[in-house]
Amino acid sequence: MKKLLTSLLILFMLTATVSGQKVPSGNPKDFKVKTCLHSVSYMGVWRGQAVLTIDEFLVKAKELGFDGVMLAAKRPHVSLIDYDDTARRKLRERIKELGLELVCLAGYTDFTAGVDKVGIPNVEIQAIYVGELARLARDLGTNMVRVFTGYERPDITYDRQYAMVVEALQMAGRIAAGYGVTLAVQNHHDIGIHHDAMKWILDEVNLPNVKAAFDCWSPTLEGLSPEEISRAIHIMKPYIVHTTTADYVEQPRFRYDANHTNYIRMESQMRAVPIGEGFLDYRSFINTLREIGYQGYIAYEMCEVLEGGGSVENLDRTARAFLEYMKQWK
Repeated sequence: MKKLLTSLLILFMLTATVSGQKVPSGNPKDFKVKTCLHSVSYMGVWRGQAVLTIDEFLVKAKELGFDGVMLAAKRPHVSLIDYDDTARRKLRERIKELGLELVCLAGYTDFTAGVDKVGIPNVEIQAIYVGELARLARDLGTNMVRVFTGYERPDITYDRQYAMVVEALQMAGRIAAGYGVTLAVQNHHDIGIHHDAMKWILDEVNLPNVKAAFDCWSPTLEGLSPEEISRAIHIMKPYIVHTTTADYVEQPRFRYDANHTNYIRMESQMRAVPIGEGFLDYRSFINTLREIGYQGYIAYEMCEVLEGGGSVENLDRTARAFLEYMKQWK
């Protein structure tokens, strides 16, 4: 009887979480443009990129005119190491004072890390980490944490690594449910990068609070056409609760081959540009989101070396260009 009550309690918590993040309704009228700025854009990650404190970033997002923010849950921004109960309360109050919505926390997971070290419970370790992020999210006033799957390691069978991702998401999802938090799995890391594989993973995880943060970036680099990406969105429709945008240009690379007095083509380098100026087809992508009745935010990030440099002035100019670009759907 006790086990049955425990199971029912877990089911109740998981079901209750679903209401916090709305999946696409199927009705285009439910689509609303809600903009969100990712703090990684002002975190100094990329060469030459300016660094703002978290408070400076929040003020910046408000001044620029964004509806909400997505906060990177690592230093120098909102790290678990630095945010005790007092710091959490102050940050939550500050976000509210500025009239911003904290859309989600950006977690940084790699569930296949340590796959070759069977004696170390890496899946459990990372699930606990995600659980702590979920608690942090709840304390700060959001009910969503963005996570990744895992990078594929050589010389380890694919299915073993895939299974680790499923196990980790199930563990982390159940912990997050206790805090009323949804995990949004971004199509970023190797495992499940294709939408068919990602849907399979989420179907197999089978938890109502494990959803998808589905972006245009990876399917474009996978070589999918705009029509194929549109079909992918329809396939992922039961899961999409978040998306992050960024635009890029491709710079071809070559290595000189002295033996043949010639050049050998190498993998291209991607560089960030204002949205609408790169090779990603966001008009088609966002139109399809509207078509399926997407109800989440559309986040923006500057997450590579940016055309024009990483000064605050150029970052601001590029962020404003995103807001201007989004007006065509309002």
